[in-house]
Amino acid sequence: MLFKDVMVDEGLKKQLVMLADENRISHAQLFLGKKGTHSFALAVAFAQYISCSNRHDGDSCGKCPSCLMFEKLQHPDLHLIFPNCTTKEVKKDNDSKQFMSQFRDFVFAHNYHIDFDDWVKEMQSENKQISINIRDCSNIIQQNDIRSYQGGYKIYILWKAEKLHYTAAPKLLKTLEEPENKTLFLLLAESSDQILPTILSRTQLVKIPPLKENVIRQHLVNDEHIDEKVAADFAAISEGSYTKALGLIKKQDELHHLLKQYDNLLKSLNAYVTNADLTAMNYLEIQNMFGEIIKEGREKQKQFINYLSRMFRNELLLHQKSEHLVKAMAAEHEILERYKILFTVKNAAPLLNECNRALYHIERNVSAKLIFTDLYFKMAAAFAKR
Repeated sequence: MLFKDVMVDEGLKKQLVMLADENRISHAQLFLGKKGTHSFALAVAFAQYISCSNRHDGDSCGKCPSCLMFEKLQHPDLHLIFPNCTTKEVKKDNDSKQFMSQFRDFVFAHNYHIDFDDWVKEMQSENKQISINIRDCSNIIQQNDIRSYQGGYKIYILWKAEKLHYTAAPKLLKTLEEPENKTLFLLLAESSDQILPTILSRTQLVKIPPLKENVIRQHLVNDEHIDEKVAADFAAISEGSYTKALGLIKKQDELHHLLKQYDNLLKSLNAYVTNADLTAMNYLEIQNMFGEIIKEGREKQKQFINYLSRMFRNELLLHQKSEHLVKAMAAEHEILERYKILFTVKNAAPLLNECNRALYHIERNVSAKLIFTDLYFKMAAAFAKR
């Protein structure tokens, strides 16, 4: 993996290159980036650059024996550690080594845009908890006592470091604090909250910022051959995540259906609040719509509520004349403009609170019919107080 192929901030790439060129590499680093960032690719590119025998112009050469081995993720001094569990094939004493071939194929199949939920499906874990376990940590400690094969750095990439099992993490503390010479630990995580403070204190933090919209749009057009307008739409609502943009594109029909449901709901609520035309309220139609959502199960119910929350935030931004902050597709913009008059600073907080409350009750298996009926009239009351 070359730096030029990694989808992260160019400034961050230059920073890592400078540290390697000046031989100021911290032996333990935490790459912290939200879901969907290209953090695994960045870690591999950094490791490849450090190991390259002919690096130049701020990147690996891609041609030396070391780079060719990195291209296959089979360099003898590169050690990949990732969450795993017992499976039908590996019935006991599981560790990352036993799934290495499967993990490499997974990385290549997703072009390094790897996601934990996708890996869980790949593992076919059958609802088992997957983690970086104590055997993985023991393997790291044992390997750390052996000299590198190529005479350079031994590099350990721990993907999803927040999945370090609580019994396993303490075993790494001494190794992280006092590793053998020319040993580099790259811990990749989406959240630092789930990592032991004693692990955090032994690592140097490297924050990976979300991708800019124009970068995501450009890659969707160039790499995925997506229409320019479609790419712009989905880049706008991707929240800086390329993998999320790809996932949303696959769900275009679902998004358009959600937008139609939003339009129907707001049309009804507007009629209810203004009393301009009670027939336009058509609450029976809204009840039927809620019924359809309820039948599809909890995940669809949560998806609808989360969509409401996102649209409500955009409506408030429009009302406050902050159009530049709105994250929405072109078709959504049209609907947002239609109802922005309903939203004020006064009713925005109650509306979002009611959405969060509905999500809370859905998670706890409260009657979905009651949740959606209550949500409708609570939203109507909030709009009435605008």
